[in-house]
Amino acid sequence: MSTTYTAAGSVQAPATQTRRRPNFLGRYFNAFCAWRIRQSLRETLDELSDLELRDIGVTRGEIDYLVRADLSTDPRGCLEREAKSVP
Repeated sequence: MSTTYTAAGSVQAPATQTRRRPNFLGRYFNAFCAWRIRQSLRETLDELSDLELRDIGVTRGEIDYLVRADLSTDPRGCLEREAKSVP
C-alpha cells in the first residue's frame, strides 16, 4: 500500500484489486465430469427392465428428465404430497 503526503496530511491510497483470471480449464473439466456422470446414469437406467424401473418408482419416459434435472428434484411431486399427508 502506498501513502501520499499532501498539505492536509497523509492520505492512504486504496489497495488495488487483483483480478482473478478465469479458470476455463477447471470449468471445462468440471462440466465434462458432470456430463460423464449423467451419461453413466442414463446408460445404467436404460439397461434396467420396465419392472426394475417400476420398483424404483421411475418410468422409462422419465429417464431423460431425471438425467438432465438436479438429482434432488421430484418429477411427479410425490415427496411433496407425502410430506403434506404426514400429521
